[in-house]
Amino acid sequence: LVNAVCGAGKTELVYGIIAYCLSLGKTVAFAVPRRDVVIELLLRIKEVFSHNKVIAVYGGHTSSLTGDVVVLTTHQLYRYDNYFDLIILDEIDAFPFKNNPLLKSMFNRAKKGNIIMMSATPSKDIISYFSAQNRSILELNTRFHRHPLPVPKTIAKLGYFKFFYLIKKLKQFKKQKKKVFVFTPTIEKCELVFRILSVFVDGGSYVHSKCPNRTEIIKNFKEGDGAYLVTTAVLERGVTFKNLQVIIFDADHKLYDSQALIQIAGRVGRKIDAPEGEVIFLVNKPTLATNEAIRTIESKNASL
Repeated sequence: LVNAVCGAGKTELVYGIIAYCLSLGKTVAFAVPRRDVVIELLLRIKEVFSHNKVIAVYGGHTSSLTGDVVVLTTHQLYRYDNYFDLIILDEIDAFPFKNNPLLKSMFNRAKKGNIIMMSATPSKDIISYFSAQNRSILELNTRFHRHPLPVPKTIAKLGYFKFFYLIKKLKQFKKQKKKVFVFTPTIEKCELVFRILSVFVDGGSYVHSKCPNRTEIIKNFKEGDGAYLVTTAVLERGVTFKNLQVIIFDADHKLYDSQALIQIAGRVGRKIDAPEGEVIFLVNKPTLATNEAIRTIESKNASL
């Protein structure tokens, strides 16, 4: 188990073991729950292992199933029976893998060798399982650039005052040429927030799981198109943008537990030349989850 904070470089940590396995002619899988993360990981792993066959397998992209390294969604593991010598499973606490016995069964069926499981927010049950099985746990509480994790600020506003604050902050960040993710708990809220913001702040877009062109929207935003992106949990994990700021709209929503809030906060300050940034929990009032997320991040920083 690799228990490492967001932005520690979990993917880079396993390059050595991937190279070792490939040198022995072994088959490697890198599995994650979500398609968007598969697409980003494919590019990164291909660049490092340019002399090997690295492929991606996800829904609608299954024409090629064999390679030296197979980057795939956890759903696609059903295609492989006792196949992989090493399976690296990232984001073990993320939907839809979390608490899904069918996907866990597929995972166990696909492996014939070793496993590496990775998360920035593993549950107590996962840690207890690895400890009870006397399996190795690697804990890393710092990012690769050694700067502290950005600590979220909680801003409490009611009704439309929440939008007034959001519009003001977006204009401020735009003037500073800082890109912003505005996270929302649901698809409906995502579209509503964008409709309101677009009237007052230009240069924005929105993305969620039902957007057919979301890969293109994310790619364009990363390459410099737009000032802010209103999004759901599709960008909660596995993405890195330089000089990014994050505002979580309705961070007190019941869908946000402390693990999700920590993951979202972890989008900020990931680059060595931009290690800082703002994370704002925009709420009606603080919750146990928002308070726990802040305490956890502060405790990680205190251990540096």
